[in-house]
Amino acid sequence: MFGFKRGPGRLTPVQAHERTSTGDAVLLDVRERLEWQAGHAPSAVHLPLGSLLAGASLPKAAQDRPVVAICRGGHRSRQAAKSLAARGVDVVDVSGGMSAWQQAGLPVVDGRGRPGTVA
Repeated sequence: MFGFKRGPGRLTPVQAHERTSTGDAVLLDVRERLEWQAGHAPSAVHLPLGSLLAGASLPKAAQDRPVVAICRGGHRSRQAAKSLAARGVDVVDVSGGMSAWQQAGLPVVDGRGRPGTVA
């Protein structure tokens, strides 16, 4: 009505965990490599935002599937969600990102599968 364009939806970390742990969607972490290695959700796949915005393809596990984008605090994942939606991807992002994910007590692992931290 007022010309506002609504972007992709947002999920809480708990909602994102529920949706991705059941296989309904793929969790796509768009943080940089060092952030990813320090700590990420165990089921996530990785594609840095810069690569995504440069036109990189989604990781194979995320192709032709609903995607839940996540970053550290929510800003980059929001950009990723808008970019992916423009490509026709069914996508939402996680409000509060990995920081809120960890605060919610959800699992975080490092690059070797051990307990990780959000950097």
